[in-house]
Formats: sequence, C-alpha cells, structure tokens
Amino acid sequence: MAMLLVLPHRHTLTLLLLLLLLLLFLPHTTLSVSVSVSDLDSERAALLALRSTVGGRTLFWNATNTSPCDWAGVQCHHDHVVELHLPAVALSGQLPLGIFGNLTHLRTLSLRFNALTGTLPSDLASCLDLRNLYLQGNLFSGQIPPFLFRLPELVRLNMASNNFSGDFPAAFDTLVKLKTLFLDNNQLSGPIPELNHLDLDQFNVSNNLLNGSVPLKLQRFTSDSFLGNSLCGKPLSLCPGTDNAATGGNKLSGGAIAGIVIGSVVGLLLLAFLLMFLCRNKSSNKTSTVDVATVKHPESEVPAEKSLHDVENGIGNGNGNGNGNGYSAAAATINKVEANGVGAKKLVFFGNSARGFDLEDLLRASAEVLGKGTFGTAYKAVLETGLVVAVKRLKDVTISEKEFKDKIETVGAMDHQSLVPLRAYYFSRDEKLLVYDYMPMGSLSALLHGNKGAGRTPLNWEIRSGIALGAARGIEYLHSQGPNVSHGNIKASNILLTKSYEAKVSDFGLAHLVGPSSTPNRVAGYRAPEVTDPRKVSQKADVYSFGVLLLELLTGKAPTHALLNEEGVDLPRWVQSVVREEWTSEVFDLELLRYQNVEEEMVQLLQLAVDCAAPYPDRRPSIAEVTRSIEELCRSNLKEDQDQIQHDQINDIKL
Repeated sequence: MAMLLVLPHRHTLTLLLLLLLLLLFLPHTTLSVSVSVSDLDSERAALLALRSTVGGRTLFWNATNTSPCDWAGVQCHHDHVVELHLPAVALSGQLPLGIFGNLTHLRTLSLRFNALTGTLPSDLASCLDLRNLYLQGNLFSGQIPPFLFRLPELVRLNMASNNFSGDFPAAFDTLVKLKTLFLDNNQLSGPIPELNHLDLDQFNVSNNLLNGSVPLKLQRFTSDSFLGNSLCGKPLSLCPGTDNAATGGNKLSGGAIAGIVIGSVVGLLLLAFLLMFLCRNKSSNKTSTVDVATVKHPESEVPAEKSLHDVENGIGNGNGNGNGNGYSAAAATINKVEANGVGAKKLVFFGNSARGFDLEDLLRASAEVLGKGTFGTAYKAVLETGLVVAVKRLKDVTISEKEFKDKIETVGAMDHQSLVPLRAYYFSRDEKLLVYDYMPMGSLSALLHGNKGAGRTPLNWEIRSGIALGAARGIEYLHSQGPNVSHGNIKASNILLTKSYEAKVSDFGLAHLVGPSSTPNRVAGYRAPEVTDPRKVSQKADVYSFGVLLLELLTGKAPTHALLNEEGVDLPRWVQSVVREEWTSEVFDLELLRYQNVEEEMVQLLQLAVDCAAPYPDRRPSIAEVTRSIEELCRSNLKEDQDQIQHDQINDIKL
C-alpha cells in the first residue's frame, strides 16, 4: 500500500497531470465567457438606468430582452454598444453619473433636440472611442467640461443651442482629429483662441458673447459662423486700429494723409461744378415732348405702400409695408420698353379668369413678401380694389418670349380643384410675373414647422390625411396629361392651403422656364436617388418626392432638418431605421399620438409612404394607385366616425 503511494503507476501519474492541467485551464475559460456576458449585461443595465432617469417617449425598450442590441436607437458591434441615437425623443432632466462609465465602447452618442439640463457627467471621459457627439438643442449649462479634451478620437462635436458659458477653451486645439465644431447659440465669452492644430471642415460660434479678433486660421469660414458676437476681422469688419495697407504694415505719414485730404477736397469741388453744369444744360434743353418713361406721380404725392419691385430690392422700411410711392422701378422699365416701340406690354389672362385689373394696378399694389423659392420670389399683392392675389417674380428665365409663351400657356390650361390656378402672366426683357389665386393659410411647410408655441392648433389626423389626399389628386391630374408630364419640385412649401385646409399643388410646370442656375439645390431632401438633372424628373421621381412629403406629414420632421442630415441620414432611411415594433412611439408626430383610434390608418399611410420612397423606381406605385389607397383610408376613417356617431345617438336615446 505504501509502495503504491510512493511509487504510483506511470499511467496514474499521467492522469494526475491531465487533471491538474484541466483545473488550471477551466477557471480561465469560464472567467473569459462570464466577462463577455457581464460587459453586455452592464451596458444593458446602464441603458435601463438612463431610461429610468431621463424618460423619453421612444425609450420603450423591452426590459425582458437579454440583448440591448435589438433596442431602437442602439447599435452594437462585437457584443458591445457602439452607437446610441436618441434624437428628439423628449428626454428631460439631468444625465446621471455612472451611466457612460459602463458604455466605454461608444463611438457615436446622439442626444440632440431634447430638454436635458445641467452639466455633462464626468464619466463621459471613459468613452475613449467616441467619435461623434451630438448634444445640440438641449438645456445643458456650465462651462465646457475639460474632460472632453481627453477624447482623442472626436471628429464631430455639436454643442449648439444650449446654455454653455465661460471662456472658449484653448484646449480644443488638442483634438487634432476634429472636423466639425458647432458652439453657436450659447453664452461663451472672451476671445476665440488660436486653433493652429485643427483642420476644421465645419465651424460656427455665432450668437455668443465672444469678443476680439477672428483667428487667422478661422478666417476662411463665412461671416455666418461668427455673427451675433463682438468679433472683428476677416470675414467681418476690420478691427479698430487695423492697418489698411495691404502690405508692409507701415502707417501713412502725415504728408501722405494731408495729400489725401487735399485731393479729396479738390475732387469734391470738381464734382460739384460738373453737376451744376449738367443740371443747367438739362434745364435749357427742355421741350414740350413727354417721355412715357417719365409719366409717373411725383414722389411727394399721396404715399402708397411698397410696390412689388420695391419689396424685392429692399426699398422702404423693411417691414412689409414700406413707404415707396407711385410707380415702381419695374413700371418705369416697362414704360421704357413701350416707349422704345417694342410693343405694348400687358397682363395676359388665361381662360375665363377675371380681368378686374391690369398691369399698372398690379405694379401699384401694396406687396408683402411671402417667401423666396426655387423659381423666384412670391408676394401677396393687395390691389386698390381690395382684391388679393399672389404674384411670383421669376428669376433666371433664359428662354425666348415665344418659347416662354408656349410653355406658360400649357401651365395656364391646367384646370383642377387641387391645383393653384395660374390666372395671368407678364413677360418683358426685365420682368417675368405670374399671377395666382392667393392661398390665405400659406404652405404645408409653414403649417407643420412654423408656430410651435402655446397658440399652435394641433394638426389632427383628419386634416393631415385630407391634405395628403388633395395633394395626391393634384399630382395625379398632372401625370394624367401625358407620360412625360411631371411636377419636378414636389415639397411641403409647394402645397398651399385654403381656409378649410384643402390642399392645392403649386409651382407645377415651372421647371422648364428657368436656367440651370436655379436647379441644383432644388428639392433638397425630396429628390429621388436616380435624379441627376433636376430639370428632368420622371413621374416615378415625383412619387418618391410625394412619399417623402407623406413621411413629413406623419413624423412632423422636415427632410432637410439638421436632426436628420447631420449624420447623413435622409427621412426615408431614418423612418426605416427606427421603425421596430413600437410604430406610434418611434415615428409619428407627437400631435398625432393623441388620436389612438386611427392608429391603424396612420400605420397604413406610413407603409404607403415608405413604398413611394423606395430607392428603385420600378418598386414605387403610380400616383394613381397612391391616390386610391389614400381615398380608401379616408373612407374607412369616415365610416368609423359615422358608426361612432350612430352609436352615440343610440346611447343617447337609451338614456
């Protein structure tokens, strides 16, 4: 027995060695697996702690789900949370300490357009891989925290529209990978430090309390990046005491200054004598002949409101009710054309349009700028008779008068209740005017994104679905005029509304009237992926634009809003990325969430909008199919309303 203990069999020794190796190896293997699971569990717990602290209408994460990687707004890589996107989801309160210390693999953090307050938590410094930090549109306060400058991978930093205060930190210069820095609309003070180590592509510090001169390396940005401060130097005005000499930097001598003064005085005297000579010569050459171009009321006579041309060129007091008098400069130009024998110019009316005014009445009308669009400036013109019309002054018209007449008559012949009718036009070398019916409720864009204050009337489902149907019918009518007829510029600002919120499509048929300089920026956010020339838009591309318009109606988000575009995500892709199981909480405008009884119809319209905005044209429905689908939705909603009314009436009788 003792011999066995002292001299064990060699196979027994081998077995003992194997057991020893397994005991040494297994604990490490188990520990490695548990650490991986533990990391994701801690990240999940951190996100749930964030939700419990700041709330938010889109944080309906499934707490029973073992993986946070399936939650809306959360993106993972290799079982780690690397992106957290929670823009405009009604977060409020202060970010708690201890959250980001467990999210150390974050590369993108987006908390934009919420109502978060207080200072940034210091454990954000643990996120050493952070590249994109979007905090704009909150209520953060205090100084810009120093720990931000210990995030070496930062590429994009947006802290605009908060309440950050204190000096502009010179430590920004240590973030050598930084390309975007937005600090506008805060309360930063003091000078802007030199940022010699940065190579920024985007920069904005407008509307702060900054002073001093703009650093040399930042002078390549436009003045919009610095307005609303006490800054000077290029691209703003010169700083006091700045040497005006282009080179050398030496001040002018006393003799040089005296020479300049004497030369200026002599020049002014010569100019005065020349003006006196010209006036005397003009007076002696007067005859009884009257030039048509000079027939206008004296400027001292009864004042009129600002004319169309005056408003466009900023004449008057700038409040939309200027003090321009008599004929506008546009009228004088037109009179000169007539006097030169080119032919009498007048308004050309279409069809049975009322002819209760002429060109002179129109040019004398008081005008108010409605907006500057793709093809020109639109005005509300109130004639002396009280008639109100909308006038569009076209810009960049490069075609001949005959070609213009042929194309605009096609537009004038369009007649449908869902189109804004073109009543008349005027063409001369210097002025091209279009006269439309005035739509008192303005555009859908203004209605959706204008007044967000307490006095705003919420847009309910009936109004929005009715607008969608009216716009679809107008576009369907345009497409019915021929396979090559399209609108080409469908967007919310081109859907105008009557007093009863009936939608009417405007700006149709104008794409072929203007030159290429007016087209590159058109339909930003609405343009179909296949469109390379904005002047050549197919009917399927119109359907894509209309799909984006429907998404805008349902989400309340403009497709060109920085909320979407800053991270390079357009509205259709944003909708598809956030739509999971919680449709209403993730996508729809807050004003629509109160109408729970139409949630099914809202989801159906959302799906239709996504189909319209399909990236490939052959996968999009025709506008006729879209119109029929919206009509069915509206009929279904109307039937439900009628059934509810009957149900209520029966209950009233029983009571």
